Formats: sequence, structure tokens, C-alpha cells
Amino acid sequence: MRVLLVEDDVMIGEAVREALKEASYAVDWVRNGTEASSSLAIQSYDLVLLDLGLPGKNGFSVLSSLRGRGNEVPLLIITARDALEDRLRGLDSGADDYVVKPFEMKELLARIRAVLRRKGGSSGPVLSNGIITLDPASHEACEVANGEMQRLSNREFALLQALLIRPGTLLSRSELEEKIYGWGEEIESNAVEYFIHALRKKFGSEVIKNVRGVGWMVSKNA
Repeated sequence: MRVLLVEDDVMIGEAVREALKEASYAVDWVRNGTEASSSLAIQSYDLVLLDLGLPGKNGFSVLSSLRGRGNEVPLLIITARDALEDRLRGLDSGADDYVVKPFEMKELLARIRAVLRRKGGSSGPVLSNGIITLDPASHEACEVANGEMQRLSNREFALLQALLIRPGTLLSRSELEEKIYGWGEEIESNAVEYFIHALRKKFGSEVIKNVRGVGWMVSKNA
């Protein structure tokens, strides 16, 4: 999943970026509201983490223009502003959650997972198409037929998560690369094929299907 982190505090930004990367998210980090709006206009994201006290265009302005364009990307405000009026304004303006600094990274990651579940129309903690299940909290996957759990690498997890969020939908190489690599990260040659091969080795060749020249998919719910 690709995340836009909008945070001007270098120390906090670096800590959040590293925690997200460790949790298998591809992260793009910008430090002011103008860059945030530009990034959201040209790049599709699965999630936005938005500070409010930004240089130039503040977070409320970024949020307002984003929702005004009909962009419903899941968005969490992360801010030191703990006044009730700010919390109400953020949520009423279209934020999906409001997290006050300082926060524990584990809690932030749990809130991210909860927001993504709600936006995806799922109340359960795991993703599944009836053939394979994936737990975003533990990064473990299980083939339903045999019940054997296996821990995935960060890239394997990110790729399988992208497919299981949209079962039955073909994703191209570039679409999958966008889900597992952030800005500035070197995309290794044949990386997508490598991680798909690794997943098929663990769960069988039929778990991920390929349409030559188009992309890859997992079957719709069995």
C-alpha cells in the first residue's frame, strides 16, 4: 500500500516513515501543504497521514481541497492540536481519524489498519478471498485448504495485500510496483515476478493468476 506522509517535523517524519516502511507500506514524505496537494493531484494513494500545522497551506486547507475534489482516500490527521474544536473540525471536514501527538507507533499502525478496514467495507481483521487469508497485523498468510500459517517478508506482504484488497481485479506490473516502492527506492529488475514466484512457492501456483502481458490477480471470493 502506498502512503502519503505530510509532516514538517523532521524527527517525527523520519520516525513515522521508518515505522511505516517496517510495516510494509511504500511511503512518500512531503513537508508542506503545497507539496501535499501537488502529490495528491498526480499520484494515487491508499492512505494519507496529514499534519495540520504545515508551512504555507495548512492541513485543514489540504483536507478541504482534497474532499472538495471528491477524493475519498482514507486520511488520518496526526497533530499536536488536541483542542476539541480542532478534533471536531478535522473529523467534520472528512478525516477518517484524528491522532494527537505524541502517539505510540503501534497505536498509529493499529488505527491505520482499522481505517483501511472500514474504507474497504470489512469489519474483520484479516483479508481473504476464501482461498488465502492475510493478517495485516502479523504479516502472516494462510492457505485456507491446509490451515498452515506462514510469515511473509515485507515486500511479499505488500504485494499480496494489494491483490487481496481487490480480488478478481488485474493489477499491472507498474500498479504493483507503486504499492511496494516509495519515492527514491530503487525498483529491482523483475521484482514483481520474484515476489510472486516466492508466494506461489509457499502457497501453490494457482494462488496468484497471470494474464500474460496484462497483469496478475487473485480469484474472487471462493
